[in-house]
Amino acid sequence: MNDEFKGKSGKVKVMYVRDEEGGQKPNPRTGKGGRPAARQEDNRRSGPRSARTNEEGGRSGAPRGARSEAGGRGSAPRDARNSERGRSFGQRDDRGGDSRSFGDSPWRTVSRPPVADDSQLDDAASNKPVIDPEQIRRQRQEETRVYGENACQALFLSRPESIVRAWFVQSVTPRFRETLRWLAANRKAYHVVEDAELTKASGTEHHGGVCFIIKKRMGMPVTEWLTKASTKDCVLALEDVSNPHNLGGIMRSCAHFGVKGLLVNDASLLESGAAVRTAEGGAEHVQAISGESFADGLEAFRKAGYTIVTTSSHEGTPLAKAELPAKMVLVLGQESEGLSDSAFQQGDLSLSIGGTGNVESLNVSVATGILLAEWWRQNA
Repeated sequence: MNDEFKGKSGKVKVMYVRDEEGGQKPNPRTGKGGRPAARQEDNRRSGPRSARTNEEGGRSGAPRGARSEAGGRGSAPRDARNSERGRSFGQRDDRGGDSRSFGDSPWRTVSRPPVADDSQLDDAASNKPVIDPEQIRRQRQEETRVYGENACQALFLSRPESIVRAWFVQSVTPRFRETLRWLAANRKAYHVVEDAELTKASGTEHHGGVCFIIKKRMGMPVTEWLTKASTKDCVLALEDVSNPHNLGGIMRSCAHFGVKGLLVNDASLLESGAAVRTAEGGAEHVQAISGESFADGLEAFRKAGYTIVTTSSHEGTPLAKAELPAKMVLVLGQESEGLSDSAFQQGDLSLSIGGTGNVESLNVSVATGILLAEWWRQNA
């Protein structure tokens, strides 16, 4: 086959044509340009170069041997390195896994641990701590949330040991520096969080930037209160008053006018988050008092020398004309129905607050503030 042609420039261009054995024919005019067939065959192999090793240990590739003879460069070291790389890098073990050796590379591939069988999973599940629902219920009954900056500041000053956990937004932390320091020193958990997370933790958007989980205070028995009472003592008795905002306003008025005891049906009502927040710190200056029943509590105070004073919107002695004793129990009921008949009949003195009559009655927290202000004026 003719292997030359002339281009436009008149120069001879040479083309090489593969023969049947995969080699290239040399230029018949010059005798040059041919390549050994073994080299070409070697290039067509699909395997990696590193795996082309001499299986018999004494034969290397033809191209490398020819090059060694022509250029004086030996091929044995390179072939040996290729052989070693083929053994250490490109081989696969009998199990089908890759047996590559990466030396000390930090990116070494780590195999996943084998999957545990059912028996191991059962053992692991059996070692998990079991949560007792009864314990959780009891814990929730013993704890409550308190929020609001003034309420939490007053609680920390009064009973820091009752704090279980705390949350703060970043903006209030400078004003709670002492609280944070105490919590850290006493290994109490606290979190500085975003407003949305504090809303979730406190259960309200009116958290004021801080929320505590605290241990509830229990109601003090009437007998114990009587052993500590002073010669001038006004106790407030609330029958079926449960609105937390009213309770908070009442506790705030009590703290302002020096009334320290509140006889209630359920002492935990005074520890609700909304009541404590509305009290603005006043909740820390009052103590819940509990008896066998509300009527029994009133009777115990009467036997101890206290005057039982009831209130009414339509009858009773006008407050401006009444003389209030130094030791008394002021009894108030809910706004809609007032005092029950049994509680009203236990009264030694009934009071009324005069006004225009344009409304049926005053809010119970407002009426409490007016009555306690008069007792404070006469007995302080």
